[in-house]
Amino acid sequence: MSKRTRQSKFLEDINNIGEEFSEIGEDELSENEDILVTNENESESTDTDNEEENIVNIGCGRKRRRLLSSSEESEAEINEQHVAIDGSVWEEIQIGGTPGRPPLHNIFRQEVGPTGYAKRHIMKGKVSTAFSLIIDHRIMNHIRACTIEEANRVLGSDWSLSQEKLAAFIAILYARAAYGANNLKLSFLWNNIWGPKFFSETMSRNNFTEILRFIRFDKKSQRSERLKADKFAMVSTIWNIFIENSQNCYKPGGNITIDEQLFPTKVRCRFTQYMPNKPDKFGIKFWLASDVDSKYVINAFPYLGKDENRPSSVQLSEYVVLKLIEPFTGCGRTVTTDNFFTSKSLAIQLLAKRTTLVGTIRSNKRELPLIAKQKKDDMARYSSKIFTSDNCTLTIYKSKSNKKVLLLSSKHKFVSIENNDKRLPETVSYYNKTKFGVDMTDQMARKFTTKSKSCRWPLQVFFNILDLAGINAWILYKQTTGDNISRQDFFTQASSRTCRRFSSCP
Repeated sequence: MSKRTRQSKFLEDINNIGEEFSEIGEDELSENEDILVTNENESESTDTDNEEENIVNIGCGRKRRRLLSSSEESEAEINEQHVAIDGSVWEEIQIGGTPGRPPLHNIFRQEVGPTGYAKRHIMKGKVSTAFSLIIDHRIMNHIRACTIEEANRVLGSDWSLSQEKLAAFIAILYARAAYGANNLKLSFLWNNIWGPKFFSETMSRNNFTEILRFIRFDKKSQRSERLKADKFAMVSTIWNIFIENSQNCYKPGGNITIDEQLFPTKVRCRFTQYMPNKPDKFGIKFWLASDVDSKYVINAFPYLGKDENRPSSVQLSEYVVLKLIEPFTGCGRTVTTDNFFTSKSLAIQLLAKRTTLVGTIRSNKRELPLIAKQKKDDMARYSSKIFTSDNCTLTIYKSKSNKKVLLLSSKHKFVSIENNDKRLPETVSYYNKTKFGVDMTDQMARKFTTKSKSCRWPLQVFFNILDLAGINAWILYKQTTGDNISRQDFFTQASSRTCRRFSSCP
């Protein structure tokens, strides 16, 4: 077929198609357009789905994951914030709620105050009877025997010390504390012109300094053997008796505070501590447990460095709290601690002993959720968030724009909020009311202290025993007799009666 013939045939075909197209009606055309548009949309949607599927499945061999909506992403983020590093899961609860009936471990029904033994021996008007219960004849006899042995060893001759003379020596220490004359030289106190007559009429200055020179609390012949097993052996005997007497004379209430006490001294000792955040930087550290209501010291022991009796798996903070609270567990009491002691594991261990814990907690603890560790958050000032995990309640309170208070409690199941400007949570209010037991005890001990200059650390510990014993004896006397006597008058009366009894002896 020639080229001209092929072109003419092609033109005829085009004309035939145009005639067929012109015969189609408008309705049929509109239906075809609809079908065309629908097919185009389906193809676009299919292409879009394929593109999204390709975006999700980028890379060969990767696991397919579903695209999350914005609400699901935020929910997953919140759940991650509620899981701690150690795996503890915290659930946020609503603030408030109905308290209902308190659990068994929150019910405290024991009698509080001086025991029957103390009430039988303390007599009104005789303040020395309260002292004799704390610093009893066992302590006095032990000090007397050790002091006589030391004096005979140094002097090489017979040196005697009567029980009355030793009691008068201790009475002078308390009288000097009541006068606030610890920083004065002894020559001022025994001066005939401006010195109080009380000191010179009771005992000569030479006798006082002689006892102060030889006083000891252990026998040197047995010291080397005892120090191998006990770093505190040079004074541990009278310390243990003092704690035993204090516990036998008083039953604490439902709230107990545990904290540290730094007794200020710069003596050379293996366990002298340096604490820059304390008013006195150097001293011997003691762990104290005090009754919140009365400030009575119910248990204490010194910090001597590494303790061989403490298992390596037990933290020092948990070991201290469990040891101090051991005689008072199982009765529904509550222990208040600061952020050095507080932990979730400690709270769980105390709950097993029917004892609850309330205390501030450090933000670097592994058991806390991520939201408690964040320095920047969207919490408004004076707002709170409450979380719960394993019968423990965590309170996050925004006290300042750049500061959050973290508080752990096994006592509060529901947390209410104060209806004021600061909107303080119930847990924080409870902590503020019960945290100051040991701090108040330490403050009272510093105000009227028997402490004086000495290079011997056992004597410094003895001064601390006298300070704490004076507080305990004063509380016992007030609560037993109902006499509202000041502590200064209590020390003055006890000293004057003891010294008069000594001066009347032949």
